[in-house]
Amino acid sequence: MNDHLLKQAWPGLLTGKLSDVAGLVVAPALLALLFWRRADLAATVLTGVAFALVKTTEAGAELASHAWTLVAGPSRVLADPTDLLALPALALAWWVRRRSLTAPSSARWRIIVTMPMAVLAVTATSSSAGPPAADSVHVKDGRITVSTDYGTAWSSEDGGLTWSDSGDQQDELRPPAGCVPYQATRCYRLVPGRMAVEQSDDAGTTWRPSWSPSGDDLKRLTRRYDDASRLRSMALGVQARPDGHVVVVANGLDGILVRDVAGTWRRVGWPDGTENNPVDLSPEIFVAIFLAGCTLFGAAGAGLRRHHGVYLGFAAAACLSFFALSNSDQLRLPGDLEAWVRLVGVCTILTGIVVCFALLIAGRARPAPVAVGVLAAPLVYMSVSTPFHGWAAGTPGPYWVAVVLAVLLTALVLLGSVALVRSDARRASSRTPPTWPE
Repeated sequence: MNDHLLKQAWPGLLTGKLSDVAGLVVAPALLALLFWRRADLAATVLTGVAFALVKTTEAGAELASHAWTLVAGPSRVLADPTDLLALPALALAWWVRRRSLTAPSSARWRIIVTMPMAVLAVTATSSSAGPPAADSVHVKDGRITVSTDYGTAWSSEDGGLTWSDSGDQQDELRPPAGCVPYQATRCYRLVPGRMAVEQSDDAGTTWRPSWSPSGDDLKRLTRRYDDASRLRSMALGVQARPDGHVVVVANGLDGILVRDVAGTWRRVGWPDGTENNPVDLSPEIFVAIFLAGCTLFGAAGAGLRRHHGVYLGFAAAACLSFFALSNSDQLRLPGDLEAWVRLVGVCTILTGIVVCFALLIAGRARPAPVAVGVLAAPLVYMSVSTPFHGWAAGTPGPYWVAVVLAVLLTALVLLGSVALVRSDARRASSRTPPTWPE
């Protein structure tokens, strides 16, 4: 559930560490089954030691990658010392073990039925790190094969028009340049450290740009992957065709790039149609949540009959605390101070929400503005986030168009909300009898 659903919907720290927590809870019990005699303590300690070695050393991560490739298919486990934060989950596994000592022994059939599901869960947890990258090109006998660093490969026998999973990786070839067979004056080469290709029409004497991603495409790719070092063209192959020639580039994390016989460059990506990672829209999502919260608090508070000042203070504190938390990474605070800032921020948000809710009841807020806030908040969230989700998918292409659409849609929702709140306020004032001085 976490690796194949929650990580795609809400990528981030919580779903990333949840995988490690789940694995550490289940792994000791599975490991204990391998011992001839019951050795729960040894299994728990061994799980913790192995996890620490994998997460803190490159050798451990490489060994784990090979092991899980055998168990679950192509896998890459990355060394990440921050994953050690999940180690306390072993205490939960030990607590379950202690409770099992006072319970009746499980029937053998229960263990036999449960163990495959537990293995599947741990396998999913451990093999879900690091997307593949196309890193080599092999051209031979009319066939083009692009291999990945996961040991998988894609092949084409029609000049890159269609691709199929070839299964086995070919001999590793990573040429950074190549010339057209029987036409040595036309050559192509990769630009070191970039996703870009240059071409020469005079056998390499002079070079000019042939292909590079647009600014928006590069921004999407940068948002999609954390490891910018693998966002580069890694190998190139040239194949002669009856009506011209084609160029195939192993484009790292972006998959396959093809220049057809007509001279048009086309990003094939991954032939199975799947993307490695979703585009990270966290900044835009945070802004959408912030504006939705401001809309909810503002519209609901407009209907208060008293306690306006206190309500405004707690509402502003909650919204500003969320805004500060969503931008805390840019402050570059020391680890301990950042943890305290996050804790204070979360407490402020929760306190603000609870107090504002209580003040709406105590202040006898009119129901119409509260309803406007409840309905407008999700509309504001959708107005801000939807254009950027479209931009992440390629429509609209330019980022500034998504910004303009988000501003216009949000302005329409806010103007409509203000009009409804003002209309309710006028009706309320007309129903209130005037107060005459004594």
